[in-house]
Amino acid sequence: MKTQHGLDVLTGLSDLCRPDRMALVVYDMQIGIVSQVADGATIIEKAAGVLAAARAADVRVIFTRHMSLPPKLTGHFGYRQAMAWQKVTDPNAVRPWFLRDSPGFGIVPELVPREDEVVLDKLGFSAFEGTPMATILRDCGLMAFAIVGIATEIGIEPTVRHGADLGLIPIVVQDACGAGHAEAGRRSVESMTFMGDAIMTSVTSIVDAFAAR
Repeated sequence: MKTQHGLDVLTGLSDLCRPDRMALVVYDMQIGIVSQVADGATIIEKAAGVLAAARAADVRVIFTRHMSLPPKLTGHFGYRQAMAWQKVTDPNAVRPWFLRDSPGFGIVPELVPREDEVVLDKLGFSAFEGTPMATILRDCGLMAFAIVGIATEIGIEPTVRHGADLGLIPIVVQDACGAGHAEAGRRSVESMTFMGDAIMTSVTSIVDAFAAR
């Protein structure tokens, strides 16, 4: 840690992995999403390891879920996006995959949230858009968030960039973040690494940092 003009400039995991400075975000680890990823079981295992270490260190935990709207409340962009994702050309063929309380909507049973953790439902890909994520972090006096989950190229990169634009320090646990498309996921990791806003780390490193607290 370095200081400048009376401020602590925090640059490493050892500075940030503590309950008064960061939260853990478990991004979209939903039954219907994990099942679409080739290494979904591995990502569950890795995310569970980070989650257990964060809980042991008394770090706050925030889960996110991607949510679909019923057809009557889906608008111009919503249909366009759903048609692209579902590879159909007729809006009548769109089926909302993640309606609240549908079989695929829930968090996987290996990562069940606790009573003192929150689950934020969202329509967009950044976990900050349309949710109280930023309010929670700022009101708790936190300056950083670690992120695990699925998918790197779809929602984790937008969340990291959005968080950085809000003045928060993102910590990407690379091997606990799955990709729906391996090459696109690799490009996202390269892009986030190049930008330099996020700390790119591993499960082993962040678990050790939590344990050291």
